[in-house]
Amino acid sequence: MATNNVTLNTDKRSSRAASNRDTTVRAKSWTPPSLLEAPEAPQGWKYRWIRAEMLGQEDKVNMSKRLREGYELVKAEDHPEFQAPTISDGTALNGCIGTGGLVLAKFPMEFVEQRNAYYRSRADDQLASVDNDLMKESNPSMPLSSPERKSTTTFGSQT
Repeated sequence: MATNNVTLNTDKRSSRAASNRDTTVRAKSWTPPSLLEAPEAPQGWKYRWIRAEMLGQEDKVNMSKRLREGYELVKAEDHPEFQAPTISDGTALNGCIGTGGLVLAKFPMEFVEQRNAYYRSRADDQLASVDNDLMKESNPSMPLSSPERKSTTTFGSQT
């Protein structure tokens, strides 16, 4: 009886698990750098660029307003992994992340949601006011229908 002596040479081949799509890294494509790139915000915070100067002059009014709203300036030491321009002019912004007259600030997410709800309410009130102003011009002999806030877009001929 003959025996088959089959030897597999596995050291020259890579395993199928090592060559699947999940393990291969696709080469990154080049993108132009962004002046307003920011590090990832911590949990519960949102980052936003705020104006610190305009036309070479400090914008103290805007900075004061933003700080009173609840913004806190982000220091470069809080993100040592992020290579960002740091302000080093000896002012109160010394050590903060900033570029081109803007300073990176953080804002609590709970305030973001409250601010969005506030401005949404103001916009709804303005729409209601415009609708009421329009409806007071309505005449019983020729009543105005309530305004529709829908828009449609069509392409090509509509025959």
